Amino acid sequence: MNRLAEPLILRGITLKNRIVKAAMSEALANDLGQPNQQHLRLYEAWVKGGLGCAISGNVMVDGHAKNEPGVVVIENERDLDVLRQWAEIGKQYAMVQLIQLSHPGRQCPKGLNRETVAPSAVPFSANLASMFATPRELAESEIEDIIQRFARAAQICEQAGFEGVQLHGAHGYLISEFLSPLTNQRQDQWGGSIENRCRFLLRIYQAVREVTSADFIVAVKLNSADFQRGGLTEDEVISVFKMLDQAGVDLIEISGGNYEVPAMTGKMDQPLKASTIAREAYFLAFAEKIRHYVQCPLMVTGGFRTVQGMNAALQSSACDLIGIARPFALQTDLTEQLITGQDVKYAIRPVKSGWAALDKKAILEIIWYAAQFKAIAQGKAPNPNLSPIGVFLKYARRNAKAILYGRLNSRVQSGQ
Repeated sequence: MNRLAEPLILRGITLKNRIVKAAMSEALANDLGQPNQQHLRLYEAWVKGGLGCAISGNVMVDGHAKNEPGVVVIENERDLDVLRQWAEIGKQYAMVQLIQLSHPGRQCPKGLNRETVAPSAVPFSANLASMFATPRELAESEIEDIIQRFARAAQICEQAGFEGVQLHGAHGYLISEFLSPLTNQRQDQWGGSIENRCRFLLRIYQAVREVTSADFIVAVKLNSADFQRGGLTEDEVISVFKMLDQAGVDLIEISGGNYEVPAMTGKMDQPLKASTIAREAYFLAFAEKIRHYVQCPLMVTGGFRTVQGMNAALQSSACDLIGIARPFALQTDLTEQLITGQDVKYAIRPVKSGWAALDKKAILEIIWYAAQFKAIAQGKAPNPNLSPIGVFLKYARRNAKAILYGRLNSRVQSGQ
């Protein structure tokens, strides 16, 4: 029996199958962070392929804190009409849509925003310090403001008609930075013990619950590990999962890594274990372990490529949903194929430019797949042979323009 075709109910809302398009950067918005018709065409392509649930790419809760050019921003009702059209696409084909809400923290390219902020002023490692500035430590009043920004964005998402949101607490963005002792060196109520470091995430979750209805899904994406020495310990990670489960979170997606160690793409300091390769998913062993501590549904993303591997994961009860990201950039009808027993068509290989310094970074993977999304959004076919160097050069040009726009906008706002 193909368990991928089984439905799952979250908050009274039915996901018609167990396949979820996990979040990936789309980079389709304008400089103001506004969604547009390209987003609608992209998600329409996936929904027509039978997808049960789609989680959007990063959506920022602060227009002054963007992680990349082209990211969507939700701060107010400015784009409510387009957001409603986006939500309606899913409803037409019974595809549940969750908007991934995020704040990038220190993971912002130099010059894109007026400044970068984080729990503590911790610089990046030497190989990324040229790209990312050392952040400024957040004041407590600013932390409270960001919490309310998450809540306001979630409220607008529900108003638009989306079934829920996912709070991005992984991959080194701000929530993840609060959780990790590497990036959170505070001595106040927001730092120190794991309970204090988890306070920011729990407060965001509670604030979102307070302003949304009882049938609105609130999911969280978490790292299984930082994959860095001095990062979250396994016991601390388990504590975070348990605290969220007790708080009533509807779904936890398991991932791992950050910009410095992009484990979510399969790039780790150590080669993948043979057992991990055989079972496909990068974080399945951790899911099996955490299942003993939490009751809420779990989703594992990263590495799944065969129907057999996906069914085995579901059958083991290690996870309840299968998250797939990069293959959806090359096969929009992937869901239908998986449910009929066909494996992922295109093998996912590391995106390499031939420039070693660039190939070690997560950014090339992100922008290469975002280029595929752009092609789909423009009515074109994905191109598995797309030149990584060509993609990077286009990204660099756009990034330079976005930085220039950001600087000019900052000067106008400051009256210079």
